[in-house]
Amino acid sequence: MQNFILFLNNNYLLIKAFHVISMVAWMAALLYLPRLFVYHTTVKKNSEASEMLKIMEYRLQKYIMTPAMILTIFFGILLIKIDGIINWSEKWIYFKLFGVFLLLVVHHLLAIYRKKFFLDKNTNSKKFYKIINEVPTILLIVIILLVYLKPF
Repeated sequence: MQNFILFLNNNYLLIKAFHVISMVAWMAALLYLPRLFVYHTTVKKNSEASEMLKIMEYRLQKYIMTPAMILTIFFGILLIKIDGIINWSEKWIYFKLFGVFLLLVVHHLLAIYRKKFFLDKNTNSKKFYKIINEVPTILLIVIILLVYLKPF
């Protein structure tokens, strides 16, 4: 175990880079999937366009969004394990982790909405998905500001 901690401490910048890379991929997917839903609400069910959007939504979730989320969490946990990186007496880290939790909720909701589109059972409007599309952006801004400014 001590060798593992030593490995983490010696590779902090590499782990941090992978955390940011995976986070960017996850955020791109969280921003793109609701945009696909906006387009999907404008096409007829069982149309060629609808079927193509179903494939795009599925592949985005399965091959980009979910793996990127898993990697973001994995590298985030590794960062937490590095000695001296997180001061648990500071409150900003708890707000950041709550923001990440909210991103996980958004991720889960988007997966539910994707399944509804797949089954042609979507009941939400184009406007609904436009609003949902802004939630990850707001959370990203808050999380980044918390990490870099550490306001409290």
